[in-house]
Amino acid sequence: MSFEQIRLDKHEGIALLTLYRPERMNAFTAQMMDEIIAALDDCDADDAVRAVIFTGHGEKAYCAGADLSAGASTFDYDKHGDTSGSPVAEDGTIDWSHPLVQDGGGRVSMRIFAAKKPVLGAINGAAVGIGATMTLPMDARLASDTARYGFVFARRGLVPEAASSWFLPRLVGIANAVDLCYSGRLISAAEAQEKGLVQSVHAPGALIDAAIAKAREMTDHSAPVSVALTRHMLWRMLGAPHPISAHRWDSRVIFARGRGPDAAEGVTSFLEKRTPHFTASVADDYPWFDEFEDTPPYS
Repeated sequence: MSFEQIRLDKHEGIALLTLYRPERMNAFTAQMMDEIIAALDDCDADDAVRAVIFTGHGEKAYCAGADLSAGASTFDYDKHGDTSGSPVAEDGTIDWSHPLVQDGGGRVSMRIFAAKKPVLGAINGAAVGIGATMTLPMDARLASDTARYGFVFARRGLVPEAASSWFLPRLVGIANAVDLCYSGRLISAAEAQEKGLVQSVHAPGALIDAAIAKAREMTDHSAPVSVALTRHMLWRMLGAPHPISAHRWDSRVIFARGRGPDAAEGVTSFLEKRTPHFTASVADDYPWFDEFEDTPPYS
């Protein structure tokens, strides 16, 4: 699979997804959105990939936000001449179900949220706008000590996108989310760590190695399907109305997993004091989870 605005490199179980627009500080475009989604589809279907790490090309920027080359009309998507036509009717009413209305950053966030593999961010430089919000659904964020975060939307006459109004307060608390989004100020990697936005800060030359080490720590000794399911259970339970929802979901998943080969191997390898060899496939043995995605046991 070939890409133009990202790079995807796989090595020893780790997929490194690099945002690659050197001339534009890796600024986000619709094409980049499509390529990120396609790359995550590819990684989910590849059982050799245990985790995905996002980073940006170079040391200056992870992603400088949306590409602003269209000037004042950058965010007026109705003027971009999309082949699907305008969502605005002649009488001024808007078709809110139209594809042009859907936030592109949100499509990336939702795809990261839906990933079956752990997703980590190695934030190597400026992470502004969508460059910041796309990192929020990731399972861990490590930053270079030269990185800067900025939720600058209000300064551009916009509002936070990419479902960040859901993710950001859960990561940093409502008071910090309000501060960051109202002011739109840039914060250092150190302040981002202090607020809980990133887990650790590293010298630029050590960042990728640290992210790979973290990814391996998360996945090397765990069953891939168990990690995939646990990822969804933890994230989705953040919105559950009562712990009974978690109990019902836990019960179903433990029952289903307990009948499979991974649970038997996990126990046997522990008793035999050896490294487990898990055989269940995220790509092939995952369909039974689909019923939980659309109808979580909330009631």
